Amino acid sequence: MKLTRFLTLLLLLALPIAQAPADEPSSTPVSGSGFVSALPAPEVTVSAGKPATVKLQFSIRSGFHINSNHPNSDLQIPTELKLDAPTDIGIGELTYPPGTELNFSFSPEKFDVYTGDFSVVASVSALRTTAPGNYRVEGVLHYQACSDHACYPPKKLPKVLPAKSRKHAHAPARN
Repeated sequence: MKLTRFLTLLLLLALPIAQAPADEPSSTPVSGSGFVSALPAPEVTVSAGKPATVKLQFSIRSGFHINSNHPNSDLQIPTELKLDAPTDIGIGELTYPPGTELNFSFSPEKFDVYTGDFSVVASVSALRTTAPGNYRVEGVLHYQACSDHACYPPKKLPKVLPAKSRKHAHAPARN
């Protein structure tokens, strides 16, 4: 059974190369135009000890889907957002939406996928020692896009999250 899944996935990855003539520009996306786009992230304001949440929004090109972050098979590449924050900014739990289980003509199995628009919610916090100011959290969305007929090589989509640290309020001194 695992061999059948592996061969099916291998065939799906090879189909775009085998099907499309090299001079057909519409068969694969132009570099930089990708299958998924990232909407601008809102600036998140954080204070020490008070985590904030921010919704990072993405849009999948019509006619395509990407695997959810918990695909149904070990052979499918999960969608994953990796955020790399500056030393004084902390990234907590990332919450992914549930996928939608869909059937495709190339497999009898259902696939857990995202289509259209989806959001990943991130928890962001500041350390007590974080100086007030503006920070930049760099991120990358790792995904594999597929149509109803073929899957394409995995891609990476950069994502930037602006963060602002406010001075945290100190408790008044007690005598």
